[in-house]
Amino acid sequence: MPDSNFAERSEEQVSGAKVIAQALKTQDVEYVFGIVGVPVTEIAIAAQQLGIKYIGMRNEQAVDICAEELGNNVKPAVTLLGDINAVTKQLLEELDKTPWQYPPESKWWKTLREKMKSNEAASKELASRESLPMNYYTVFYHVQEQLPRDCFVVSEGANTMDIGRTVLQNYLPRHRLDAGTFGTMGVGLGFAIAAAMVAKDRSPGQRVICVEGDSAFGFSGMEVETICRYNLPIILLVVNNNGIYQGFDTDTWKEMLKFQDAASVVPPMCLLPNSHYEQVMTAFGGKGYFVQTPEELQKSLRQSLADTAKPSLINIMIEPQATRKTQDFHWLTRSNM
Repeated sequence: MPDSNFAERSEEQVSGAKVIAQALKTQDVEYVFGIVGVPVTEIAIAAQQLGIKYIGMRNEQAVDICAEELGNNVKPAVTLLGDINAVTKQLLEELDKTPWQYPPESKWWKTLREKMKSNEAASKELASRESLPMNYYTVFYHVQEQLPRDCFVVSEGANTMDIGRTVLQNYLPRHRLDAGTFGTMGVGLGFAIAAAMVAKDRSPGQRVICVEGDSAFGFSGMEVETICRYNLPIILLVVNNNGIYQGFDTDTWKEMLKFQDAASVVPPMCLLPNSHYEQVMTAFGGKGYFVQTPEELQKSLRQSLADTAKPSLINIMIEPQATRKTQDFHWLTRSNM
């Protein structure tokens, strides 16, 4: 005899997407970021039905916790593997039990203070130069002057990120997001979008300043459409030197092309000079600025900070051969694998 409750139980069955969405809701997940497709679309719809916000990205963003990476760059004295929240909590608990700080009168602190002082002097000298095109330090000096104290600072790139770390200040914890020690490219706009979603919901008026090299911007630049689709409070700064590390100006580019086609004569690190990345933003309804002088940079950033209704992109042209100050140590690019 058929089970009289069979039809009733069948109607109560739920999809796998709803099970996943319910699990996320149970874990207090508020936002989901992902690429639309099967089965992500079904999960996204189920999540939205439960009040979880879904942000459809255009490029994949990934995070790994991988034990094999410990010590891959340089050999550490101590390695920690685990969930960052759990490990940090354990470290803080131990520090509360046994308070300790490095002796401020030590030789190490003295050497560090001297180095900080000399670095600051070198950076100020570079920032004060009035020649055009601008250099990295001049750009960041004028940006730092206007940055809101509570803004999120996101950055990625080679020289752009490295120099930005030393000049662009953040005053609050968890308000600086960048590509990390391996210089992973393509994560900047994803970080900015995530930070902006939180800022928009919890701290209306708080801004996200995303600083990109022109090469780094190319990795996930179409996320500008995502930014405009969700009307996120992001100001993108593209520090444009026409290349990866270094590029050429328009005249040099034209001279090279007189000899052969670009594939034969243009060095692989060079990008098309004076590319108008700001037009990517205006194409989707945001504000775009093309700037070449400190005055134009100051004005465009001031206008972008004042306009909370739309995201913006400031395309900042700098000297194609601009570099950072002389480094004492080589970038850690060797692998122990």
